[in-house]
Order: sequence, then structure tokens, then C-alpha cells
Amino acid sequence: MYKGLNIKPPFFEVGPKAFLYGEKMLALAKVIDETAKKYDVDVIVTPQYTDIKLLADNTERILVFAQHMDYLTPGRGLGSVLPEAVKAAGAVGVMLNHAEKPLTLEEIEKTIARADEVGLGTIVCADTVEDVKKIAKMGPNLIVAEPTDLIGTGQTSDSNYVIETIKTVNEINPDIMVLQGAGISNGQDVYNTIKLGAQATGTTSGIMKSDRPYEMVEEMLFNLRKAWDELH
Repeated sequence: MYKGLNIKPPFFEVGPKAFLYGEKMLALAKVIDETAKKYDVDVIVTPQYTDIKLLADNTERILVFAQHMDYLTPGRGLGSVLPEAVKAAGAVGVMLNHAEKPLTLEEIEKTIARADEVGLGTIVCADTVEDVKKIAKMGPNLIVAEPTDLIGTGQTSDSNYVIETIKTVNEINPDIMVLQGAGISNGQDVYNTIKLGAQATGTTSGIMKSDRPYEMVEEMLFNLRKAWDELH
């Protein structure tokens, strides 16, 4: 586990995927940045690779993560995402094993090791409780517990899944923080998920497909802070 990642709960993750890029992505990132400061919460943003430097150079509070990277070392590998290049662009971490960019367990383990080597935090997606258990043993910084069949549906994970995945990770390594994803559509979803004991949650569709994305950032981060403060 990379020890240099400066992040604390409650935190949030905004995954633009391929919905936004360039100046529009920067504009949203600046809104997220200011809102994160307002509520004193850490927010991971995973932009397109080409926007990593743009966001890293023009924001203060958000944590810029790459959407993916490969475990190769400098040399051959056309079309690959080099860990050293991700770090040099200004990212502080990398997301791995999203349902839209799945990896084998062997690839996950090797890529976490490379991230640790170059000084990048890792947030690794996992589907089932069994997947969560296997990935937790690899020592990432963060795990996204996210049932694949709920992604983008507007339906959130049930309470049993949330509680069991958190318990599973805590038993293996309490230093690994758990983000509960999938189906987060509005502030109420954020509130409910944090009240179940999650340290974090996040969204793509809830903000990217909203007709009022800036207001949705405010709504979600307000409820993140509210639920956390009520519980703690």
C-alpha cells in the first residue's frame, strides 16, 4: 500500500468516464474543487488521461486519479498507459478494474505494485464480496465496492452488501478505505449510503447526465458531509 496518499473520510469520487474533456471538464472540476473546500471533504476525480495535467495544475483540493494504467516499465508498449507518465502528469493515484476496464487478479496485483513503486495511490473496483476479499489482500489504498449490474441503473447497493463488504475489508486491513458505488443518483442516495457506515461514495451518471450538474455536485457533497457528521 502506498503510504503517501493524503485522503480521509468522508470522501467522494466523480468519474467523468468519456462524458467530458477539456475546458468543460475543467469547469466542472473547478466547481467540485470549490465545493470540496466548502464542506471540507476530499474528492477524487478521474478525468481523461489528456486532462490530468490540466486539472492538477488548476485545482487545489480535488485528488486527480487516472482512469486506468498498465504495469509496464519504460520501453516498448505503444498504446499503453505508463505509470511514470501518469505520475509526471500530476495524478496522485489511479483507478483500476472498473467494470468498463476489467483486469485479471494477476494484473491488478502487478499494477498495484507498480503504483506503489512510482508513488501513486490506488482505488480498485470490486464486484462481489469474494472479489472484495481477494483485492483487499493485495493492499490497495481504497476499494470501490460496486455490484457491476447496478452501475448506471439508479439502483443502489442493498444494506447487506454495504455492511458485509465494509466488514470484510476491515477484517483484512482496516487501513483500506471502502467506497460504496453503483446507482448513486442524488443527494439522498449519498446520504443513505454514508448513514449505512460507508466512508465514501461516488457517481458518474448522477452528475454527468444531470441537467444541472453543478447543482448536483453541491447537493451530493452537502449530503456527504451532513450524513458523516450525524453519524460521527
